[in-house]
Amino acid sequence: MTEFLLGLGLGLGAGLSPGPLQTLVVTSTLRGGFGAGVRVAIAPLLTDAPIITLTVAVISAIPEGTVRIIAVAGGLMLVAMGGWEIVKARGNAAADGETARSDDILRGVLVNGLSPHPWLFWIGVGAPVLVTAWRLSPGRATAYLVGFYLTIIGAKVAIAAVVAAGRQRLSTEWRYRLLVGGGGLLIVFGVLLALRA
Repeated sequence: MTEFLLGLGLGLGAGLSPGPLQTLVVTSTLRGGFGAGVRVAIAPLLTDAPIITLTVAVISAIPEGTVRIIAVAGGLMLVAMGGWEIVKARGNAAADGETARSDDILRGVLVNGLSPHPWLFWIGVGAPVLVTAWRLSPGRATAYLVGFYLTIIGAKVAIAAVVAAGRQRLSTEWRYRLLVGGGGLLIVFGVLLALRA
């Protein structure tokens, strides 16, 4: 039970923390509705398995250079995505209703997989807790993961729901401004990630 509660707490903190994935959840929801935000929000379910596997297997052996390469690549990708959001903002702001875009999941996977945030979390906190729980029992490790993903995904889906509810009340001009602002935030996050590397 302790591991489950720890997973809930860590997942909630990660789910509510501002960052590139949360920004993408908001801009995708503004652009395409609740479904688009949910498709981005599930990215950790798709990207974290290889991250967890690698960090558990080589928890202290990941060279600093590799982390830097991931950070720079992630930063450049965020800058490009932010620029694309700004370029497409006018058309996306004018679109009403839900849209089904297959690239929502891909964009979420790229942002989460190339961002250093999940890597640093799993290297510094997640993997050590998971390994310790596994040594006690596989059930405890599973409880930790279930709690973590319930709240990290749940928090991002809740954010998408709030944004989607307010989306229809916004004028096209305000949607445009928010999309441009979200694109600008992605660029800022990208530049900061690349500079930190």
